[in-house]
Amino acid sequence: MNCLMMIFPAALLMLSTQDSVSAVTSDAVRAPLFVSGKDGYHTYRIPSVITTPKGTLLAFCEGRKKNRSDTGDIDLVMKRSSDGGATWSEQSIIWDDGPNTCGNPCPVIDRDTGTIWLPMTWNLGADGEGEIVKGTSKNTRRVFITRSDDDGMTWAKPVEITETTKKPEWSWYATGPGVGIQLRFGERKGRLVIPCDHNTKANPVTHHSHVIFSDDHGRTWQLGGATESGANECHVVELDDGSLLLNMRRARVWNEPYRLTSLSADEGATWSPLTFDKALIDPVCQGCMIRYELPDRSVILHSNAADGLKRIRMTVRISEDGGKTWAFSRALHEGPTAYSCLTRLPDGSVGCLYEAGVESPYETITFARFPLDWIKGGAAR
Repeated sequence: MNCLMMIFPAALLMLSTQDSVSAVTSDAVRAPLFVSGKDGYHTYRIPSVITTPKGTLLAFCEGRKKNRSDTGDIDLVMKRSSDGGATWSEQSIIWDDGPNTCGNPCPVIDRDTGTIWLPMTWNLGADGEGEIVKGTSKNTRRVFITRSDDDGMTWAKPVEITETTKKPEWSWYATGPGVGIQLRFGERKGRLVIPCDHNTKANPVTHHSHVIFSDDHGRTWQLGGATESGANECHVVELDDGSLLLNMRRARVWNEPYRLTSLSADEGATWSPLTFDKALIDPVCQGCMIRYELPDRSVILHSNAADGLKRIRMTVRISEDGGKTWAFSRALHEGPTAYSCLTRLPDGSVGCLYEAGVESPYETITFARFPLDWIKGGAAR
């Protein structure tokens, strides 16, 4: 497999005055980061953003060469910021495998080693998702991982981990997209956990969320537990009691317009029955959920397109009770919007990287930053 790995340029590209991100204020500040049609790509999709221990922001997404399709010539690209999102580097290619599909970024940082691990998925560009799901494709969906030991400046050649993270009877497979976590509590403290989803060959209409994990600082990866059928793309957080909360896009077999949740009391080995969170309205779309540490406690942040039918109204929320209820919410973008990813910025504010546009959600991937209290300035729920 021909994999092109790029060393990240040292020079930073300052955004124009019109698009620049100013210092954090009491309001949300937004600027397009990836713009469809620019830098050699027809469309940018599937955002992921993470803040490194050194305070660097790494923004990943898929660069789709010829059209908006989920299949075809798709590269994994990245931009990097060392000043909290005020300026960003030129675009860098993490993975380009010719005409094939490289995507679904879901990075996680090992706090003990400083290594940034980046799980991804690959498939032949000529294989459509429907063919892969049905098992009629020429190849299948495969799982890879790369790493950076220099704060995202350079990346290793991707290594395939399909054998230990995907069952032979599975067809479609996706890592994230979004971010993974490292466990802070319990016997498996230090475990790296990546949220994923899959379909089965025997029953292509079924959808399951699952996790993969590493207990040896990323050297090897194993398959964790899977939910019952009905769930799709997901995010995971660790709660204060050490249990894991999975927040999921519902499969289209459900008519209820809400996101799904599930709990694990054994570090991701098994998951509870699926439950609708009726505070989180959703149009069948990816969403993000992260843990945000405060000096005396933690809260959970969530972002998604908050509408029951359409991919519109990117909304961020705060839960102060471990995801049981969502005390505050506020819209970042009222118009067309879709996938998103959240991160805590070095100054304690919140960053959100999300798909947004005027006529379509896929016109830009926009970066916004705002104080935590900005969310509380919205309507209490």
